[in-house]
Amino acid sequence: MPETFYIVSESDHNALVEAAYRHRGFNAEEAAAGAKLCASASRHGIRTHNGIKALHLDHLFGTGSQGCVADVEIEEKPSRFAAAKTWNANRKLGQATGYAALEEAIRLADEYGVGMVSVDNAFHYLWGGGYVMDAAQRGYVAYTNCTASLAEVVPFGGKFPTLGTNPHSWGLPTTDALGYPIVIDWATSVIAMGRVQQLAREGKQLPPQAAVDANGQITTDPAQVKALMPFGAHKGYGLSLINELIGAYIGGSLPTLRNRWTNVGPEEKGTCTFFFQVWHPDAMNCGNFAAGRSQAANVKAVIDDVLSHGNETCILPGQLEAQAAARSAEAGGLLFSAAEVAAFNELAVEAGQPEWNTATMRTVES
Repeated sequence: MPETFYIVSESDHNALVEAAYRHRGFNAEEAAAGAKLCASASRHGIRTHNGIKALHLDHLFGTGSQGCVADVEIEEKPSRFAAAKTWNANRKLGQATGYAALEEAIRLADEYGVGMVSVDNAFHYLWGGGYVMDAAQRGYVAYTNCTASLAEVVPFGGKFPTLGTNPHSWGLPTTDALGYPIVIDWATSVIAMGRVQQLAREGKQLPPQAAVDANGQITTDPAQVKALMPFGAHKGYGLSLINELIGAYIGGSLPTLRNRWTNVGPEEKGTCTFFFQVWHPDAMNCGNFAAGRSQAANVKAVIDDVLSHGNETCILPGQLEAQAAARSAEAGGLLFSAAEVAAFNELAVEAGQPEWNTATMRTVES
């Protein structure tokens, strides 16, 4: 059934989120990057990774713990490869680091056709899809993965969580063909922990076979969740493992130590890693497309073929996000439930900012 959402202008949203970050000691550039990614997530209907989630992560694992340090600089490490950069993020806010890594990878792709940035000592960057969508909207193919804040996922056939939810995010520049970029963005668990938190906030149940309780039994009660299950059994397990191993090559911590600082010894680490890769479509063009098509025409022809033969009503990755963005644009702002507005107002009180008054806010049914 339709749900009522309150409409918040993006400027009001960003002002509150930036103020909350500044209150916690982040500089203006970090706070603006944090708000930018949160606004993008909300605009595109990614309610699991909005400003509430971002600041909750910071409270639990960031400046409220030891995983993130406010007002710091990224250190570029030596690399013998011109198109590959390696960074020590020094635990800088993840969104600020993520956007910086994306811009550097795009700069490298413009010069070399492809660029990659590997980031050590990072704090979680929140919604990976937002970064690759940004690149795809600008005409690039982009990929990113990261190691999640905690090991919360049980390996296939196991019983103890030793993997993160470890998302993979792809963006492909298909706006000319479709009106929006294809964005393939998923956690490697059945659901993300942010979704568990959202369902708890909304008083709703989990889907089946998504999580286990303290006794290792499947539960649909978000309040009882102690660990998550990989999607697709061994397939999701393998994809999650990729992130842990890419992180291991970069310099990442042991999964079960990540952000569990009381367990991190003097010789170990407890931070996350990021990996970004961006390439220019021209760098992939072999120049021999069927029927004399251009590269762009060939991309559209492939999509059209996939969606033919009775598949015309299938949804493409990124389509739901594009539809959500259209709803936000039609409403004239970002859409939040009553529970989300209440959570934002708690952040407003913390940061000494005006609360949002639902009595004077416009609403929309969705």
